[in-house]
Amino acid sequence: MHLTIEDKVIKKIKKAGRGTLFFTNDFIAIGNSKAVSKALERLVDKGEIKRVSRGIYARPKTSKLIGEVIPSKEEVAKAIAKRDKARIIPTGSYALNMLGLSTQVPLNAVFLTDGAARKIKLNTGMITFKRTTPKNLATIGKISGLAIQALKEIEKGKVELWEEKKIIQLLKKEDQSKLKHDLKMAPEWIRVIMRKAL
Repeated sequence: MHLTIEDKVIKKIKKAGRGTLFFTNDFIAIGNSKAVSKALERLVDKGEIKRVSRGIYARPKTSKLIGEVIPSKEEVAKAIAKRDKARIIPTGSYALNMLGLSTQVPLNAVFLTDGAARKIKLNTGMITFKRTTPKNLATIGKISGLAIQALKEIEKGKVELWEEKKIIQLLKKEDQSKLKHDLKMAPEWIRVIMRKAL
């Protein structure tokens, strides 16, 4: 039986499991980009997959409670970073939200990167990649890296006691060797707070 490009595309997508993100280039072995794009658009029209952003697709996971679960901004950003072999770190109000220091989910998620600076428009908002120096991406701890970015967003001298306590609490869960490494990457006023978790 002769499989169409569309058949081959959906077969690959189904094999990867729900929630996996795909780029048009992931199907380059199947056909040329124009034919692949057409096949992806047809699959979107049939409701087999969802278009997350231009050239980015997913077969959403389903939840009994809320139905379709669209990949988060962080999942999309990580997938783009992986594709581009770039490093990223959440920053600004998005970092605050990820640490639970803010309940507001920002529409615009900003990530520092050593990849290309760009904006990705999603149905749920925007992802902005800002180019930065290697030092800002040299942190190795997930919590400590986020904590540094969150504190920079709050700014020196404006950190409230409850925010500091919460950050110290979170930093205590970080691997000590990673925390010691990341201390060197932070400005001195942030180190003062971070040392309290050691």
